[in-house]
Parts: sequence; structure tokens; C-alpha cells
Amino acid sequence: MSKPSAEISAASPEAVAERLAASRYLADESLATAIFLAIRLGKPLLLEGAPGVGKTEAAKAIAELLGRELVRLQCYEGIDAAHALYEWNYQRQLLAIRHAGEHEIDIYDDRFLIARPLLQVLNAPEERVLLVDEIDRSDHEFEALLLEFLSDFQISIPERGTIRATAQPIVILTSNRTRELAEALRRRCVYHWITYPDAGREAEIIMLRAGDVAEVTARAVAAAVQSIRARPLAKPPGIAEAVEWANAATILEKGGSPWPEAFRRAIGVLIKDEEDLSYIAPELGRIVEEALA
Repeated sequence: MSKPSAEISAASPEAVAERLAASRYLADESLATAIFLAIRLGKPLLLEGAPGVGKTEAAKAIAELLGRELVRLQCYEGIDAAHALYEWNYQRQLLAIRHAGEHEIDIYDDRFLIARPLLQVLNAPEERVLLVDEIDRSDHEFEALLLEFLSDFQISIPERGTIRATAQPIVILTSNRTRELAEALRRRCVYHWITYPDAGREAEIIMLRAGDVAEVTARAVAAAVQSIRARPLAKPPGIAEAVEWANAATILEKGGSPWPEAFRRAIGVLIKDEEDLSYIAPELGRIVEEALA
């Protein structure tokens, strides 16, 4: 099996960071280094962090950087091999048998095979990037299946035989760390923990990803969000919510609402939990005023 091609044309982590920024994703030195090494070493990249820090967005940016299609496998409790590997289209097989009559027909032909994410990537490893999103939501049995897949990059279909990747696929796994992953899986990966950015970096991200948001607004939003995240909230706002808040407040301000009021009225795009809203409401005015100061 060949190593993944280095079509990123990036000879260093710094070059990777520059290419990611062109895709509107700001990566710090440690994340850019992890991405660079995962691609060059041909190892899966495991990104862990709290919800909303940009793990999935990082995978999307990596796929765009490589010029490949992103194939996303969203994990959940109870996910099994059929949802990850392949399934047979039994209805089409039955119809084909009926139409064939006495003629022979291969009901295990490609047209009856439904390729799920893992098989899709095996079939075109140089054209696709596999994202296994929120692997911690799956159970240990599925994690073991995934580990076996990552060991050999092949799957066995009893009716067809073994299908192997012709090149080393690029695989990204994300985890919110709702449970501990197996050590065997961790050892196989290049690991990186993504934290919430500091206020300066978050302001840069808001300006990069938001629509028509002024720099002063982006910096105020970043400062306010940092303060809000420091509270004991059930669901702290992620980076995407901060971008949405900046956009929403800007729209309201252009419609006539003064700045502190615009932020207060748009709070529903930042905080999306009733108890969190009730908790933060009495302090919101002060938080916004301090951020705007």
C-alpha cells in the first residue's frame, strides 16, 4: 500500500497553516504540526476537545486543502457495521431475480452493493478523506471494528472477497471525550487536543468567517464570549455560535438597535439552553458593556 500523496505541496507545518487559512480555518502551530505529521506519516489524526471548538471544521478544511471529497461517518450509540461498511440492496436483488426468470443473475454485482463511508473511502482512497465524527458516542464493539479497519485498511465481504485500499487513506477522528477511547486506538493515531481559542484568535476567526462584521464588533464578541464561557454553563457556546452572534448583532444594529441592545436581543443564537439563558440573563448587560469598553 502506498503512502498518502502529498498533494498539499506544503513542506512544513507553517505552510499547512497558511493553506488552511486560505480555506478560512485558522490553525495554531501545534494543530498545524499534528495535521502535517498525520499526513506525512500516513497515520490517522485524532482530534479531541469540547463541543464547538472546531474539530469537524478542521476536517473539512483538511479535505479542502487536499482537494478531496470529505466522507463523514457520524457516530452514535448503537451504530453497527452495516451503517459504516456496506449493505446489500435486498429489494433490488429480489426485483432482479424476478425479472431474470430462469436466466442466471449475479445478485452480488456492484449495482446491488450500497457502499457506506468506510467502503467509499477504500474504493477511492486518493480522492476522499474519511471523517469519523464523535467516535466517543459509539460503543466499544464499534470502536474495535474501526481499529481493525485502521490496521489493514481492508474489509471482507463474504460474497465478494476482500477489498483493500490501493493507497493509504487519510482518516480523521473526532471525540468530545464523553468516554475514554481504547489505548490501542489512541496509539495508532497522531493526537491533538483542541481548546477554545483566546480572545484575540477568536476575534480573528470571527472576522474571517463572519459576513459584514467590523473588527471592533468581532473583538467585543470574542471578549464577551470568553467571559460567558467562564461561567458554569451546561452548554458553553462554541466558535460557530460566536460567529453567528456577531452576524446577528450586526444585522440588528444596522436595523436600528444600539450596540448593547443588539447583543442582548441576539443572545438566542449564542446560548441555546433555557437554563443557561436564565443564568446568564442578569449578567449579560454588564458582560456586553465590559466587552464594548
